[in-house]
Amino acid sequence: MVLKIFNSLTKIKEKFFFSYKKIINIYVCGVTTYDFCHIGHARTFLFFDIVIRYLQSLGYQTNYIRNITDIDDKIIHRAQMNHEKVTNFSWRMASEMKKDFYALGLLEPNYEPKVTESISDIILVIKKLIDNKCAYVEKNGDILFSIQSYQKYGQLSRRLLSCFHKQNLETLNNRILFKDFVLWKNCSLVKQEDKINESIWMSPWGLGRPGWHIECSAINHRYCVNGIDIHGGGIDLLFPHHENELAQSFCINQNFPIRYWMHTGMVILNKKKVSKSLNNFITIRNLLLKYHPEVIRFYFLNTHYRHPFYYNEKNLISAKKILIRIYRVILKNHVISLKDAVNYQDNSVRNNFKKQFYNAMNDDFNTPNVCSVLYNLSKYIDKIYLTNILLARLLVNDLLSFGNILGLFTSHPKKFLFKNNTTDSKNLSIINELMELRIYYRHTKQWSQADKIRKKLLTLGVIIEDKKNNSKYRFI
Repeated sequence: MVLKIFNSLTKIKEKFFFSYKKIINIYVCGVTTYDFCHIGHARTFLFFDIVIRYLQSLGYQTNYIRNITDIDDKIIHRAQMNHEKVTNFSWRMASEMKKDFYALGLLEPNYEPKVTESISDIILVIKKLIDNKCAYVEKNGDILFSIQSYQKYGQLSRRLLSCFHKQNLETLNNRILFKDFVLWKNCSLVKQEDKINESIWMSPWGLGRPGWHIECSAINHRYCVNGIDIHGGGIDLLFPHHENELAQSFCINQNFPIRYWMHTGMVILNKKKVSKSLNNFITIRNLLLKYHPEVIRFYFLNTHYRHPFYYNEKNLISAKKILIRIYRVILKNHVISLKDAVNYQDNSVRNNFKKQFYNAMNDDFNTPNVCSVLYNLSKYIDKIYLTNILLARLLVNDLLSFGNILGLFTSHPKKFLFKNNTTDSKNLSIINELMELRIYYRHTKQWSQADKIRKKLLTLGVIIEDKKNNSKYRFI
């Protein structure tokens, strides 16, 4: 089955077919470093981490670019509040971002350019836009992009197309001019004391700094010479950021393709979208204080990336319990050697699970279905591991392989289960009662009942060690 990706530009699932000799250029709009990263960032960047891992597992080479916006009004304002230089503040917050992303287990991008390191590229593309009559100098000294110069403006977000058809040209032109956006902000009138603390650069148009939208076009033209194969970000960037970026990129170079646009759905917390401006967010580092990074990853995978994500801690705990069950199955079954795997003849069961996994992934990264496949596979292994040890261990190999593509099951089972085991006094009381009951069943030779209790204890993170005259237990 061929990989299909939903393209936000065409609003349909399209086949993703490239030569394996081609390097796949992936550009994802990065973080604006004025605060700690939150769960909205986690969702977006975890998803694109999986896209890259999956493409690499299929044999593609990837060139992953994720920019860092380290200069804008919010950063300047926050630095001033902290009585800190803008450059020091943004550098510190970028470092904290990298710590969070490393703790989440995200792959590092091939390139992670900062806006402040890309000023010469930004000035160059603004010059091209002015030369192509797609930008102009405003009375206040700002450089603005002329939306009127790009006739297809609105095709990505579908926001303005309906207006274009209904309104007359005069009204249309007034609307378009009203929506023109800043490429270069004139800062020549900034007070001298503020110039020391703000990041300002000399340009052909005087002292200033870049607008938000132009930075991505400049950076991806620099690092994706032959165009972008996948351009990603959160759905909140669709308009105006990505709409403006698409217009800019075409006007800079009409032969610069952006083939697939992909957007992750919003994260909803307390019935409102996750937003720093609304003070409605949970930071990644606070979430990591309570939950293993794989639990967080598995939790996000249970909702399709294009759908809104309704954060609920009960569901997060449920995801944790499922992941613990899967890890316990992995622990019980030793990974088999390749030599033994070759000798196994009947691979129908394995092929069936493999087909389910890849069908789900190839269907626009349907990770909720993938999570179901992983869970069902673990249950099947648990069902047969006493009657068909060889097949069970082969399936564990497959389970680990599928999981690793998603960034899961990378921990040693004992380490993961020990860290996520929560044994309180109530559980201890239950465990002791079950142990006494099991000893009775063994003494009366009710082996099936004793085995059921052993399995129940295993779900509580307890392993039984039977000896001739007694039984002991220990925690995983």
